[in-house]
Amino acid sequence: MSEGIASLRHQINSAEELESVVRSMKAMASSNISQYENAVRSLDDYYRTVQLGLTACFQQHKTSRIIARKPQPHKAAIGVIVFGSDQGLVGQFNEVMVKFVDDSLMKLPGKKTLWAVGERLESRLADTQLTLEQGFVLPNAISTISTLVGNILIEIEAQREQGAIDRVYLFHHRPHSGSIYIPVSQQLLPLDHHWRHNLASIHWPTNNLPEVMPEQDQTLRAMVREYLFVSLFRACAESLASENASRLAAMQRAEKNINELHSSLMQRFHRLRQSGIDAELFDVISGFGAIK
Repeated sequence: MSEGIASLRHQINSAEELESVVRSMKAMASSNISQYENAVRSLDDYYRTVQLGLTACFQQHKTSRIIARKPQPHKAAIGVIVFGSDQGLVGQFNEVMVKFVDDSLMKLPGKKTLWAVGERLESRLADTQLTLEQGFVLPNAISTISTLVGNILIEIEAQREQGAIDRVYLFHHRPHSGSIYIPVSQQLLPLDHHWRHNLASIHWPTNNLPEVMPEQDQTLRAMVREYLFVSLFRACAESLASENASRLAAMQRAEKNINELHSSLMQRFHRLRQSGIDAELFDVISGFGAIK
C-alpha cells in the first residue's frame, strides 16, 4: 500500500509540474496573439494607403509593362508561398493548411513550385506530390518579419527574371472568431487587369483628386513594391496570430485534461490513504480486543 501511495504522489507531482508548464505556454501564446493582432490592425490603414496610391498612379499611368510580364506557358510554373509553423502543440494547424493547398492547387494547371515558411509545414508538404524548394525560417517576433518578407521578395523576383515562374500564390491562415482560424489564399502576382479593375472600384476619399508628381514610373514601381511587401507582411502576421491562437486552444484543452487527471489522482490518493488508516485502526482495535 505504501508503494501505491508513493506512486500516486509521484503522479500528482508530475501533473502539477505539467500544469505549470501549460500555464506558462498559455501566457506566452496570449501575449504573442496580442502583438501579432495589433500588427495586423496597424497594417490595415497602411494597406489602404498603398491601395489609394496605386489607384492614383493608374489614373495617370496607362502602361502595364511595369507590373506584368509576358506569360511563358511552356516554361513558367506557378510559385506558391505557404505559411505554417516551426513548432508543435498547434493542433491540426499544419495539416489543415496542407490539405487546403493540395486541394486548391489541383484546380490550377501547370507545374507548381512551393516555398514553405515553417519547418513543421515543410515536413508535411514533403509527403505530398508537390515540388518543394528550400524553405524559409519562420520569424519568432514582429521585428524579424521584415527580413523574411525581403528574402521572399528577392527569391520571387529572381525566379521571375529567370522565367521559372509566372504566377505567384500566397497561402496562410487568418484568425477567425468562429473557428479560431481559416485557411485563405490570394494571387500575389501578376498584378493583372482583374487586380487593376478591383483597384479602380476604390473611390478617392476626398473631392481633391490626387496628382502623381514627376517620375511616375518610379512612383508606380515603389507603390507596387510596398503593395507586395505589406501583403506578405500581413499574411505572415495573420499566420503567426492564428498559430498562437491554435496553440492557446490546445493548451486550454491540455489544462482541462490535466485538471481532470489531477482531481482523479487526488481522489484515488485520499481513498487509498483512508483505506490505510482504516486498516491500521482495525488492527489496533483487533489487537486491543485480543488483549482484553
